[in-house]
Amino acid sequence: MKKLIAYITTAYPDKNFTIELIEALQKNGVDAIELGIPFSDPVADGPVIQEINKRALENGYKIKDTFEVSEKTAKNIDIYWMGYFNNFYHKGYDFMTQKAKEYGVKGFIIPDLPYEEAIEYEEKFPLISFVAPTDSKERIKEILKNPKEFIYMVAYAGITGAEKKEDLSEIIKTVKEITNTPLYIGFGVNEKTAREKAKGVDGVIVGSAFVKVLLEDIPNSEKIKKICKKAKIIKEEINS
Repeated sequence: MKKLIAYITTAYPDKNFTIELIEALQKNGVDAIELGIPFSDPVADGPVIQEINKRALENGYKIKDTFEVSEKTAKNIDIYWMGYFNNFYHKGYDFMTQKAKEYGVKGFIIPDLPYEEAIEYEEKFPLISFVAPTDSKERIKEILKNPKEFIYMVAYAGITGAEKKEDLSEIIKTVKEITNTPLYIGFGVNEKTAREKAKGVDGVIVGSAFVKVLLEDIPNSEKIKKICKKAKIIKEEINS
């Protein structure tokens, strides 16, 4: 069965809501959580996730919120911390690694850490490898020498949340020839695109489609219901 990873931003509107949402998603077909660490300049993300980062920071987000959410949830569902390298560097990479191990976090997703720089850190804790349509076959082979957990395939050159289309058959074929590590596709995955995006890969990563609901002016209970409904539809679509 193909997997569904859900991206959500930590502590928006607060950490208790995030814990409740993760628990609900786990019961509605989500296999893992990409737990976003709010940052002031999320360069790989589109306007939806940029906005929720901004709001979380304005609400007083602290790194301990990510720790507390992980402590409460990582025993029941795989948690990956997604953040920009500044988040990890500022607190100390070894400190972040220690905390992640303490709470049972499965790996780090750091979109602005190029492969050449990631080599220095990948032995300390699992770092998710990124591949993109712009990567040559030779570069993909280099990136995937020692992949951890899963491979994050960027569906197109650009930012999250857009709904572009690119022919990914060749890059999927290349990755599958190199490694048996699960290949998940992210960027632009929602209820309408999930079935097509999931062709040839082992799972999808969904962010903006869920975060849009978090930004809606509706009760928190309704947000959870609406996001879980989307998750169930996407899980069904990618496995149909």
